[in-house]
Amino acid sequence: MTTTENAPAWLDKPGAPLRRPPVQALVRGRRDDPPWVRPALLALLATTGLLYLWGLGASGWANSFYSAAVQAGAKSWKAMFFGSFDSSNFITVDKPPASLWVMDLSARIFGVNSWSILVPQALEGVAAVGLLFATVRRRFGPAAGLIAGAAMATTPVAVLMFRFNNPDALLVLLLVGAAYATVRATEKASARWLLLTGVLIGFGFITKMMQAFLVVPGFALVYLVAAPATLKKRVVDLLAAGVAMFVSAGWWVAVVTLWPAGSRPYVGGSQNNSILELIFGYNGFGRLTGNETGSVGGGGGGAGATGMWGPTGITRLFNSEFGGQVSWLIPTALVFLAGGLAFTLRRARTDLDRAHWILWGSWLLVTGLTFSYAKGIIHPYYTVALAPAIGALVGMGAVAFWRNRDAMLGRLTLTAGITAASCWSYVLLQRNTGGYKTLSVLILLVGLAVAALFAAIPWIVQLGGDKHNALAVKASAVLVVAALGVGIAGPAAYALQTASVAHTGAIPSAGPATTSGGGFGRGGGRFGGGNARGGLTGAPPGLGTGTGGARGGFGGGQGGIGGLLGASTPSAALVAALQANASSYTWVLATVGANNAAGYQLASGQAVMAIGGFNGSDPTPTLAEFQQLVASGKVHYFIGGGGLGGGQNATGTASAITSWVAANYKSTTIGGTTLYDLSTTAATGTTT
Repeated sequence: MTTTENAPAWLDKPGAPLRRPPVQALVRGRRDDPPWVRPALLALLATTGLLYLWGLGASGWANSFYSAAVQAGAKSWKAMFFGSFDSSNFITVDKPPASLWVMDLSARIFGVNSWSILVPQALEGVAAVGLLFATVRRRFGPAAGLIAGAAMATTPVAVLMFRFNNPDALLVLLLVGAAYATVRATEKASARWLLLTGVLIGFGFITKMMQAFLVVPGFALVYLVAAPATLKKRVVDLLAAGVAMFVSAGWWVAVVTLWPAGSRPYVGGSQNNSILELIFGYNGFGRLTGNETGSVGGGGGGAGATGMWGPTGITRLFNSEFGGQVSWLIPTALVFLAGGLAFTLRRARTDLDRAHWILWGSWLLVTGLTFSYAKGIIHPYYTVALAPAIGALVGMGAVAFWRNRDAMLGRLTLTAGITAASCWSYVLLQRNTGGYKTLSVLILLVGLAVAALFAAIPWIVQLGGDKHNALAVKASAVLVVAALGVGIAGPAAYALQTASVAHTGAIPSAGPATTSGGGFGRGGGRFGGGNARGGLTGAPPGLGTGTGGARGGFGGGQGGIGGLLGASTPSAALVAALQANASSYTWVLATVGANNAAGYQLASGQAVMAIGGFNGSDPTPTLAEFQQLVASGKVHYFIGGGGLGGGQNATGTASAITSWVAANYKSTTIGGTTLYDLSTTAATGTTT
């Protein structure tokens, strides 16, 4: 092949092989790829897109708390920047706003609806799978990348969260992008790629705060150990990347901190209107220690082995709450990680195989152990952050140990990985009823048979003589394909079930309900199920019990108020009342708790004041501030209830407001809902 001085942009440097033009490359891939690679990748991405997009609108507003914030951001640029819950900028959501920005822009273009909110999440999932493929294939080849992508795409909790509107979808995409940049940086000691790593993790911080930093130790270790440069350059590059990370994470924090508090929304989730308190408290170290003032059920957390959010410890990710969400291939990933590190232990410092094992292994171990021992708020869907690492380790191990099957360590590691996958799938599927139990037995029998035959192939070949070598190779290939099927069958079944069910509420769950286990939400109904299982079983102290309506969660139901886990579902008459003369008010309604407020806001399209924020426990507004807002004619109606335990917090703000309204205004009923018209003179019923 030849090149010319005026060659098109898709040509490599003079003397290098000709690359395909961009359009051809999209369809046919690299010139040195086997012909099956690009079609297989496109099929993986298309299948992932179908899995994440099919019937997406059935979930409606999904997490109405964030959907209401998207509605606010689509109406107000200020609300979009701060991540305000309402377009009048009373209070923000209790997370930073980066994930909302993506959905806000979509809603501004396509209108505020279920699809405009949820499709960006699904596309982020497809992009994450594609990036994972690209990252793994750089060292282990396209087959490993495809296996990694498929394992991640079919992880049940990944299907759940890429079809939902929580911040986790964007966080995962940014972290996979950071892993890709780290790999590129490590290959040639590239400071530019390492700076990109820092920037992507920084934006991960303004997506879900300190959780994004869990990958930093491993990524830094990879570059420090394996980059082909002097120690001084490696250290300087890491320091520069750290600066890039803190700048990209801190610019928004600095703006919120320096902005006059009187002209911005209250920082939801904080107890003193401070973004720094939110970062280091409720969304930070409080998640580890359980000391989360203003959180669900109050602060203080649990001590010892069991906290308010269930037992802590190394087995948490495998219990009946977390296991079916994410743990299917964790045993196999750990087996492959141990084997990979053993294989590369004595190699040169700059060995890139070992760098990949360290990168993905540290991601899995650091994040997994953090989730396992955290005493504060912890929900099973958080574990979507583990899916890329699990997929990468499984894909890398499947290919690496297949290539080294002639070595005892390689063959036994692959055999152990297959056995672990089939046995653990059996355990997880046995926690359910019906067809899942049948599938569990099939997976176990086939998996053990495949593992045994694979381990025995060298001896079978020796007994049969050289003429059987070709047949043995073909048989091995068939067994590997069967092993991959065994590994993915269980999670794929849960993934399909997850995609086939609508999910709503604040705490969704993937897969069918389990029949074993105890503690909160186990058995038939999980904590805040949100996938038509509903209910609130064995909730943490202070939550009480209750049942959800079709939308799932706590305290839902047509015409009634919402609550901590489910949005309100107002009647048509109530919506009409809220919309009447709405332009005369800053907030057409005030009520306790953001989930309660969300249903009214989404139905009416008007700003609703969420007293006390998400839990109803933030100390805002004070009674005096609320009285002033009412006197100024800025609030039309008030609906009591909602929030957590009547909206109690350290100052009793929500309860004080509720009591004051009940004592000074007459109640009325519209569409089955009791409310108070604050546009009337206190206790007289006359219009002001």
